[in-house]
Amino acid sequence: MRSPYRPIVYAFSALAGFTVLFIAGGMVGWWMPAANEQAIGEVSRWCERVSGGIMREPVNTLGNLGFVVAGLAMLLVLARDARVGRPQTNRFIGNQPLALLYAGVSLALGPASMLMHGSHTFFGAWIDNVSMVAYILILWMYNLTVLGRWKDRTFFVVYGGVLGAYAGAYWVFGSGLGIGLDLFGVSIALWIIAEVLYRFWSPMLRLASGLVGFAVASVFGITPSVMLNDAGQYWWVVLFWLPGLFATHASASRRTYTPWYWAGIASFLVAYAIWTTGTNDHPLCNPDSLLQSHAAWHLLTAFATWCFFMFLRSESRTGVDARAGSSKGDS
Repeated sequence: MRSPYRPIVYAFSALAGFTVLFIAGGMVGWWMPAANEQAIGEVSRWCERVSGGIMREPVNTLGNLGFVVAGLAMLLVLARDARVGRPQTNRFIGNQPLALLYAGVSLALGPASMLMHGSHTFFGAWIDNVSMVAYILILWMYNLTVLGRWKDRTFFVVYGGVLGAYAGAYWVFGSGLGIGLDLFGVSIALWIIAEVLYRFWSPMLRLASGLVGFAVASVFGITPSVMLNDAGQYWWVVLFWLPGLFATHASASRRTYTPWYWAGIASFLVAYAIWTTGTNDHPLCNPDSLLQSHAAWHLLTAFATWCFFMFLRSESRTGVDARAGSSKGDS
């Protein structure tokens, strides 16, 4: 019988391998830095002074350990579910594929961001952004899985396809993918829109759901007037109606939003406010301090991943099982 703790063993093995490779890369001086990174001794884009050691931004790099701790904690919770035989009332109880994906990607956010802040290479920036998109895609695509009654394998095919396309386009064209699209930022709006549909689904809301995206964008300083004045740059607002397009059914389950959902939202918003102060052109920037805003951003967003994990585990059936037919084609 397979041990419920096997995923944790795999995670520690992967972390050990990463640690060896990271230290080796640092000891040989990494390789050519990305064009937008500063030289050793200068102040980095994220405020911290660039070091000549094995980590270009030591504090910002080590702040990512929060994701490692959060991911391992999730894997431990899932393993305990399996060990005690807790009923799998939703996809985030026990060592189920979606739960393991969420925990694994949450953990991977740490090493990926470490490579960015530790190496200052293009590869580091690429893998960091791919990991961020890998995480946020789970949140809104899982909601579409419930609302669209997708099979689990449909989720993984669509998820893998979108993530693979993003990774390839970022590598070739850079952060805007050649079309001026910040997929991570847009996905935050798509998740909130999909969450509203999950909670309040109706045929009318499907049509109007895209408007929620404008409210989310406004929180981050992009108002509807700004979008209208530069429709070419903000063409991606049409994607705000994507969740409504696929949300063909009301959810047959409900989630408990207090405390974990709201704690996660609050943690992320506080983290974002701190993130805005962690740049080299901000008056509060102190490049030689051990207290770095960007490191705080990492720690708070790591806590947010834990909060949303606990929130998703609160899902319970209200009528027809939202997972019914997952092996028959109606999930």
